[in-house]
Amino acid sequence: MARGGQDLKLLGTWASPFVLRAQLALSFKGLSFENVEEDLGSKSDLLLTSNPVHKTVPVLIHNSKPICESLIIVQYLDEAFAAAGPALLPEDPYDRGVARFWVAFIQDKLLAAWQKVFMAKTDDEKAEWLKQTLAAVDVLEGGLKECSKGGSFFGGDNVGYVDIVLGAAVPWVHATEALSGAKLFDAAKVPLLAAWLESFGALNEAKAVMTDVQRLVELAKMKQAEAVAAGAAGDN
Repeated sequence: MARGGQDLKLLGTWASPFVLRAQLALSFKGLSFENVEEDLGSKSDLLLTSNPVHKTVPVLIHNSKPICESLIIVQYLDEAFAAAGPALLPEDPYDRGVARFWVAFIQDKLLAAWQKVFMAKTDDEKAEWLKQTLAAVDVLEGGLKECSKGGSFFGGDNVGYVDIVLGAAVPWVHATEALSGAKLFDAAKVPLLAAWLESFGALNEAKAVMTDVQRLVELAKMKQAEAVAAGAAGDN
């Protein structure tokens, strides 16, 4: 049971950064919840009835009412549990708009390009998408400087909305480096983001729900082997 007798249940899968967003928001708000692991190859009736439009995770079920989509869930938790834990979105309307702008940038520029690095079929395609990813990281360095106002996080001295969204990618940042040696947040190029990466990962609220990096590495290697096998089969 969550604080105040509220019943919170989160439907998700362990490797999803989108699910981790919701988990991080719950953790930083200090809310207890039941974590329900879904098999997306055989979706439960609860998932299908809770999210009949997209049939995807995460889904937060609060007192039997479902809320879908990770960003909506994070904002919902901040509003529904305003008295629990720190506020994730700034109180000032301008600062709130700036936070939402950088979340959209992370979604549309950074994560969109980074995802295509893993999906690229040729080395040239991979190199191009990695170049675009690193360019987005450079821009985000300026975003952190703007939002932090001298603090350690996008939320200033405390973790905020942008930190939650980017924080959900932290395990994959480490997994990417372990898999390919590629450093997304290189201290020599983006010192603020490199420091942020360490500071965010060291927080107890983050460590309580953070995905295991080695498990992600093993999953990625398995997926890569499956893709190679499928490609070889297609050539025959």
